[in-house]
Amino acid sequence: MIEALRVRDFRLLWTARAVATFGTGLLIVAVPAHVYAVTGSVLATGVTLAFEYLPALVLGPFAGVVADRWDRRRLMVATDLLHVLAVCVALAARTPETIWLIYLAVLGQGSAAVLFRPAAQAHTRAAVGDGPALTSANTLNAVTTGVVALAAPPAGGLVFALLGIEAVVGAAVGASLVSAACIARMSVRVRERGLPQRVLADLRDGLGHLRRTAVARGLLVANGVYLLANSALTALLVPFGVTRLGGSLQVGYLLSALGLGYLIGAPISRWVAGRFGVRTAVAAGQVLVAAAFALMFNAGSLPVALVAAVLLGVPGVSVLVAVQTWLQRNTPEELLGRVSAAFLTVEAAVTLAGALAGPALSEFSGLPVALNTACAVTLLSALITFWLVPRRAAAVELT
Repeated sequence: MIEALRVRDFRLLWTARAVATFGTGLLIVAVPAHVYAVTGSVLATGVTLAFEYLPALVLGPFAGVVADRWDRRRLMVATDLLHVLAVCVALAARTPETIWLIYLAVLGQGSAAVLFRPAAQAHTRAAVGDGPALTSANTLNAVTTGVVALAAPPAGGLVFALLGIEAVVGAAVGASLVSAACIARMSVRVRERGLPQRVLADLRDGLGHLRRTAVARGLLVANGVYLLANSALTALLVPFGVTRLGGSLQVGYLLSALGLGYLIGAPISRWVAGRFGVRTAVAAGQVLVAAAFALMFNAGSLPVALVAAVLLGVPGVSVLVAVQTWLQRNTPEELLGRVSAAFLTVEAAVTLAGALAGPALSEFSGLPVALNTACAVTLLSALITFWLVPRRAAAVELT
């Protein structure tokens, strides 16, 4: 991971992504909590969560077109500033009659995030090249995103409980401004191709590349199934910790152990991505993730569950790094934004589906059945990887 940090532009991009992700993560718990505090309505709170996913589902593919047409550095700065404006709107929602402003704010900040992510992923290759530093950069990004995603939501909830929504919004605004300042200092630019004159044609070009590229197509499907199961399991983590391990404190321990697994898995994932072909690296990681989930959710004691959580983080990072690095190395520069956006759109769709399906299955058939079904689907994703991804898919070169 240190290798990529030697590149100035990547240091700035990595800092921007980490800070922006943390700022956005602060809102995940705090905004729905604010909605519930204002309205007292579970339905209104649920609508807020639905609005969080809507931009990714609607704008995802178009975000890739924009990322491939505009200078990605300018695009990321613009989206950071849009994020600032959007979250500030939330401060005006003080009564049930004005709660619609929260929905508007969530749509705005979600749209900004959707435009930011494919541009940032595509620009990583421009910052570090496609040599050994690319794997290092993706490893660092994966670990940082994983750890921040675990830490930011509870931190936002704590700040909201102690200081109110104003403090959370202020922190999120500050994070976006820091991110914009870092990106503005980057020197690497991607040649602008102008506004798309034929948006649907540009979308077809990106989808056409996925159809023609068996590895990318297979990874898109297999990764979608894998993330579907992961989302369901994540949604069931709190009920599992409370009912089987003793309470919310134990859930916090599990999340800490998972973060430790991400850190341990960082150097391992870099070696795995370079040593094995993408099919082997991804499928093996998915099998190990399924096994770790099964061990954790069938554990009879907290220590066993904690060991399983650590073991889960290691292959979890490897899967992310192998998929992302292969795509960046093997996708033409002019299509990289659209291909990244396709993966991110599928990720948003299956994350929403899994977050709904896991609890629904638990209500219908019980928590143990739901947990083990999701573990089985995780294992199924490995079989799909072996089936759809060609055996001769190249390994990610480190030299």
